[in-house]
Amino acid sequence: MEDKYVSVERLLRDRLGNKVPGWAIWLARHILHEKWLNKCIDRGFTGIDFAEDTSRNYLNVKVQVEGLENLDKNGRYTIVANHSQGGNDSLALLYVFGRHLNGEVRIMANELLMELKPLRSCFVAVDKLRVTKDASYRSLSQQTDAIFGSNASMILYPAGRVSRRKHGKIQDVEWHKTFVTKSVQFQRDVVPVHFYGRNTWRFYFLDWLGSVTGINKKVPLSTLLLVDELKRTRNKTYRMVIGKPIPWTTFDNSRRPAEWAAWVKELVYSL
Repeated sequence: MEDKYVSVERLLRDRLGNKVPGWAIWLARHILHEKWLNKCIDRGFTGIDFAEDTSRNYLNVKVQVEGLENLDKNGRYTIVANHSQGGNDSLALLYVFGRHLNGEVRIMANELLMELKPLRSCFVAVDKLRVTKDASYRSLSQQTDAIFGSNASMILYPAGRVSRRKHGKIQDVEWHKTFVTKSVQFQRDVVPVHFYGRNTWRFYFLDWLGSVTGINKKVPLSTLLLVDELKRTRNKTYRMVIGKPIPWTTFDNSRRPAEWAAWVKELVYSL
């Protein structure tokens, strides 16, 4: 298989070693829809073009966008959104903002997604699935500073994970403060975005099961369904609401960065 394709076997052996049994590789290929992903890659697109083609053509997903006129096409923003689905919302944010901002966008993504080589140029990888900690954390900080210091706009999911069901309501967990501190440090206005969408009941059930059994501490069970959840968005319509940019000077010392992050999260869900 050519290197441009997704290889679930390579992915598993890279992270778990050569002792992964054949049946586990077969099962993972099925769950992660390896053939389906590679057919998508075969269409020949990369970067923003890949995101748009996959969403609009391969999946026939329609996204109704509101508020894009709030943004300067030459703007340099920190774009923060709720992480409602995991795949569909990411593709939409990439091509919507990528087209509007002349392709100058990057998105924080789990390193597992780096297997999608056509999108690598758009990713800043966050590796949460490796067994051991190493210099990759320092590398991430350096990458993040480099992107925030560049002319590219940065798309972040401050929750750091896909929305979960809590108390009968599906929404993000607590937002991390990094986007606040980095936006102030590099003088970037913050763009709040609300993406209206949700995953299937199976996703939330597996997340609950993984939590009560403790499995999620090693490998979140629901994460394994994200490609399948993406496939299930086929032929559906979603809504994306973009709020007015928040000047970076808003984030003063009247609140702690974590409190500002919670304030922006509330604003996103009010859009």
